[in-house]
Amino acid sequence: MASPAVPQLLLAMTLPLLWSPVAPTAQPELSQAGEESGQQLDQENGAGETILVSGYAHLEFASRIWPQALSRNLTLLAASTSFIPRKLTGLSLTTKCHVDHQGWSYCTCSLGYQWNSTLCSHFPSCTNHSSDLDPCHCRIFHDPVPSYCQLLPPVPANLTLGSHLQMPGNTLNITLFMSQEATNLRWFLKHPNRKLILLWPGTNVFQTYKQGQAGLSVTHVSYHWTGKYISIFEAQGFRWNLYQEVQVPLEEKEVTRLPDQLSISCATSPGFQLSCCIPRTNVAYIAAWSPNKDSQASMHNTSDSQCLVLAVQHCPAADTTYTCTLQSQNVTPLMAPVSVTIIQDGDTTCPEDFSVVAWNVTKAGHVAQAPCPMNKRGMIKRSCWSDGVWGPIQNSCTEGSILILCQEAQLLLAGQGKPDEEVPFILSQLRGQVKVASTPSDLWELLHIVTILAEVVVEKRMELTGRALKDLLETTDNILDVNTSSLWTLAQAEKPSMGSDFLQAVEILVHSLSPQQHPFSFTTSNLQIQSQLFRHTSSPGYNMSFSTGALLKVQIPWYSLAPLVHNGTNISITSLVLQKLDHLLPLNYIQGLGNAPYTTPGLVLVIAIIADGQAFTQAEVIIDFEDMNGTLHCVFWDHSLFKGHGGWSNEGCQAQAAGAVTQCICQHLTAFSILMSQHTVPESPILNLLGQVGLGASILALLLCLGVYRLVWRVVVRNKVAFFRHAALFNMVICLLAADTCFLGAPFLPQGYSSPLCLATTFLSHFFYLATFFWMLAQALVLAHQLLFVFHQLSKHLVLSLMVILGYLCPLGFAGVTLGLYLPQGKYLWEGKCFLNVNGVRLHMFSEPVLVIVFVNGLVLAIAVLKLLRPSLSEGPPVEKRQALVGVLKALLILTPVFGLTWGLGVATLLDQVSEVPHYIFTILNSLQGVFILVFGCLTDKKVLEALSKRFCGTQPSNSAISLATNETYISEPGKRSEHASYEERMNT
Repeated sequence: MASPAVPQLLLAMTLPLLWSPVAPTAQPELSQAGEESGQQLDQENGAGETILVSGYAHLEFASRIWPQALSRNLTLLAASTSFIPRKLTGLSLTTKCHVDHQGWSYCTCSLGYQWNSTLCSHFPSCTNHSSDLDPCHCRIFHDPVPSYCQLLPPVPANLTLGSHLQMPGNTLNITLFMSQEATNLRWFLKHPNRKLILLWPGTNVFQTYKQGQAGLSVTHVSYHWTGKYISIFEAQGFRWNLYQEVQVPLEEKEVTRLPDQLSISCATSPGFQLSCCIPRTNVAYIAAWSPNKDSQASMHNTSDSQCLVLAVQHCPAADTTYTCTLQSQNVTPLMAPVSVTIIQDGDTTCPEDFSVVAWNVTKAGHVAQAPCPMNKRGMIKRSCWSDGVWGPIQNSCTEGSILILCQEAQLLLAGQGKPDEEVPFILSQLRGQVKVASTPSDLWELLHIVTILAEVVVEKRMELTGRALKDLLETTDNILDVNTSSLWTLAQAEKPSMGSDFLQAVEILVHSLSPQQHPFSFTTSNLQIQSQLFRHTSSPGYNMSFSTGALLKVQIPWYSLAPLVHNGTNISITSLVLQKLDHLLPLNYIQGLGNAPYTTPGLVLVIAIIADGQAFTQAEVIIDFEDMNGTLHCVFWDHSLFKGHGGWSNEGCQAQAAGAVTQCICQHLTAFSILMSQHTVPESPILNLLGQVGLGASILALLLCLGVYRLVWRVVVRNKVAFFRHAALFNMVICLLAADTCFLGAPFLPQGYSSPLCLATTFLSHFFYLATFFWMLAQALVLAHQLLFVFHQLSKHLVLSLMVILGYLCPLGFAGVTLGLYLPQGKYLWEGKCFLNVNGVRLHMFSEPVLVIVFVNGLVLAIAVLKLLRPSLSEGPPVEKRQALVGVLKALLILTPVFGLTWGLGVATLLDQVSEVPHYIFTILNSLQGVFILVFGCLTDKKVLEALSKRFCGTQPSNSAISLATNETYISEPGKRSEHASYEERMNT
């Protein structure tokens, strides 16, 4: 045998033989230079018949040049004397092998022959790279060569297609009919001039298989599904591939016009350009612009698009519509119109401007357009408003490389590609694309890519490697970085749920980490991830500490993990802290949290438990946050809320103080955080004590006030005006007494929505406080009438009826609507306590009506002061002026607490988020409202004092005091009355 360094040719051949009808007694052998055994021959054919026999011979040649002719009169050696020699009538070569200097044999099959599927799968191709379309014609072996190429049988299948031309949006159906059993069936798509793409059951691809038939369906086809569809399978020991060509024409939405409308001034711009671009496809199109007078069209091609540019040399005299027509055989032409509006003299226009790009003169009511910078796709638009003022710039430009990745991800989800290879590749490319993001569209597309990859992982149920997860986390870190924060506002205006979708995608991808990668840890400036693998042996539970500011520690007790660990199951727990993301989520809150503005500690915690590839969401988790002032809510982000936009929910979570930390205990796993009201009342024992003491004093003062009225009522209400005034004050006392009593006793009642007594107390407290203010309003309106309509007489029964309607029915309506509107939503009570919810409900249904009433009362107070000052200060002597000033001061002291103007401090408590001073002032003044009413509304009234003095002492008070509360005429001398006194009487009656 020749040296391995000498070129050799090994061949296997088929031998047509002619033989005589003599029955041999032994099996013949084919033995040539290689001494290889021959193949068994069929000995039962008739006389003189020619049969086809496969034989294997090892022939060596001095060179790689094949001899021009071989002797065909070869005689096979007989195995015994009874074996009659056969005549070789033909020789067909099946396999040619070349042995290199290292002893490797490169064996190629002749036409009509192929390596069987077993050898094809176990030995490398001669091209040194594997391909799904490899026809198994050449393989590399190391001596000895195990076999030779086999004769291919007839094709065992037929690939059928209804029509080679598929319309966009339709469903493509391809069927493979098989006459033999087939295995390892796969479908591929070969785009023109592109690599082979595996088709897998994504969102658009469906594969079916039954006995003797296999099908491929692609829904909602577009030009991205144009190409050669190939079916590769194994049957009869060989690998087969069949294909069908499919063409999908373009749609009108895939034709890009730049601009799609144009407003132009012929005086400043005599010419202009219009572009009509389409993506590259295997469907041939002929493009043309019309009209094309005084213009020149030219074709501009890029790697992924073709553009027909029309250069119009002369501006048309009137408005014209230019149309780009794209025609292809057997396809309806595509029409892309561009309207050109000519600016005439006298038209309102927006002037030239150079903000971001150069904006030409544009007619009012039209939209100016400009191309995107280099390497970006899209368009920059700016509206010219009807008054000739430029509107805001709308930038939809997107980085071309980001769009390419997004399209790859979308096609991967649809069913094109190999997810195990494409997902890690896109993640590795995505990391660098964040740095080039400069527009809201860039940011939105980046987040959209991550969301699509998460869907692919779910559809394919694939696992990520540690390297792929690090690429994702680095991308997330860059997205959360402050450099992109300015883009979020504009991007979220287009898609409010983008932050929630991004959070969900990150959760899914983190959960998909391969079990072999645990334990895993990774830390950047904006995130921290730690994973831990638990064996089936006993463990103290999951305990993980973090160095991320507000979040201190996460614990999962062992009793929550024990049910998952059975039959030797190992579980992995992953904790991911995302900083800044909570500020990028929509401000949505579940029923019970209300709509008040909240702040968060700047982080979101994601926890995942994976056991045997399955995610578990039910487990008790204890999260320690650093101590924070105010009312805290332990919440999680529920992606299903608000029609899929997501929102914060506190279901299954509760907060509790644990020494110097705040603990959140939740009974499920998801994305956690903690909410703090931006305008929450500071938690202060002193403040609470002042409120309780003030309410107690107020209740006692109101009871005393009722006792006084019981003693002096007949004396002080001798005319209609006095009756109106004191009737309003008496009802204010009743309502405020009932309201303070309900408020003070609420903490001692059973709490929550399940307690009817709690709900009733909250309703009555709301109603009586509102009624107090509406009776204040009634008193103010009666006073205003006395000051403005001096000589108008009032009907006692009419006014009293109106006061009752205003004082009781109006607040009853507010309280009833509040109960009916917010109770079904779970927003009526504040954190389940017997108080009206401070988050939105109290603001809209209590504070706003009260502030309106306070404003009206303030106007009445101003009118009263002006009426007192105008005659006194302009006409009276200096002594009278001093008396008038004292009267103004006393009026302010009386009317301010009675009319509830101190509630205006509530605005300060809403606006001040730092200082506690407004809270203290507000609490003291309003909790002592009853005391003020007793002192200034009752005890400073001259008639009341006279009646009490007469009843208990039998004396009259001095007449030297200035009366601000009497309802009778003050007479200093018989027949004389000062104008100042008359105003005082109207003021106090």
